[in-house]
Order: sequence, then C-alpha cells, then structure tokens
Amino acid sequence: MAKQPKTRTMLTHGQVWAALDRLAERAGLSASGLARRAGLDPTTFNKSKRVTPDGRERWPSTESLAKALAATGSSIDSFVQLIGDHGRDMQSVPALGFAQAAHPGHFDAHGYPAGRNWHEVTLPSVGEDRAFALEISGDALKPAYRDGDVIVVAPRTPIRRGDRVVVKTVAGEVLIRELKRRTPKALELAPLDANGPDRALASDEVEWIARIAWTRH
Repeated sequence: MAKQPKTRTMLTHGQVWAALDRLAERAGLSASGLARRAGLDPTTFNKSKRVTPDGRERWPSTESLAKALAATGSSIDSFVQLIGDHGRDMQSVPALGFAQAAHPGHFDAHGYPAGRNWHEVTLPSVGEDRAFALEISGDALKPAYRDGDVIVVAPRTPIRRGDRVVVKTVAGEVLIRELKRRTPKALELAPLDANGPDRALASDEVEWIARIAWTRH
C-alpha cells in the first residue's frame, strides 16, 4: 500500500494578521496606533491594507513585524504564542500580583491558590484545572518579564530541565527561575538574566515548585 503524504499545518494569512491585532490589543492600541508607535505609516496594519485591490492577500513584511515587536517590548516567541492562541479554548483562572505571592496565606502546601485575595482572569487554556496566574509588576524580572506581563502556572504539569518555574521556599521566598537540574536532594536554578548567578536549594528548603505554562506579554 502506498504511503499517504503527511498532513502539514500551514501558517495562514488570517492567523498572522489576527496575531498582530492581538499584539496591538494587549498593548492597549489599535492597529493604526501600533503602526504609529512602531514608526511606520499609520495605515500599515489597517484591514484595508491586508488585501490588494485585485483581491490578493498582502502579508506584513518582516521589517514591519520586527518594528511592532520592538515597539511593544515583545519577543518573536510571544508572537508565535499569539498565533497559536487563534481559536484556542479559554479558561478562567485565579490571579494574584507576583509581588503579593510571597505573603503568607496565598497558597496551600501543594502550591494551589488559597485565601481570599485572588481574582479571576480569562486566559487561553493550559489544560490544567489547578492553573493560576501571576501578574508581573515593575521591571525586576526584565528582560524575561516586564511590567504588566501575566504568567500562567501549572502546578500539576511535569517539569523538565530547561523549563521556567516558580519556586516557593520554606522561608517564604517566591522565585521565578529556569530549572537547571533536579535531584532527590537539591534544586539547581538558573537565572532568567544570563548575567546573574545560579541558585542552589536543598530539597527541604523548597515548599513547592511549578512549571510556567504560558505567558501573556
């Protein structure tokens, strides 16, 4: 029997433009406002410019996309996430400011939300019913995370080396790091800033650790 050709998922014109619209929306801008902030002609991203007069699809240029990402402080990875969010199921999750996360009473012993100070936000689903969101304020976590970013944490999702994680220590500290190594006796965490030092924690110093599953920039 002849082999059937593999089905390939193609990036579509509509997905790219929808992602640009979401990029603008998350920056609190219209499509023309995003173009203006990026130093482009204000009509660059307008809906009328997405199809030529004879009906052919017009795609955004690499240069205009790069300028839009720079203008909003976004990475190409975050833009790819926006493309992937097209048609994605949404999920309501409890949310808390990251600056408040170290205060007592916000988590139980398993790292699940507890207490009354959480509010609900609706974000793309990460497929876990225990997921929660932390809202970044300030620039202490730049360049990985900026003021206003939202991270979705999935406590039940398996963690692998290289994953970004949230760690709560027994002493009450809440860290966002990259998992470098994990053994039965210790955690080794790499900084998000390549110039920072690694951090080693004994297992009995860690209250809980959870994987960052999604970020809204």
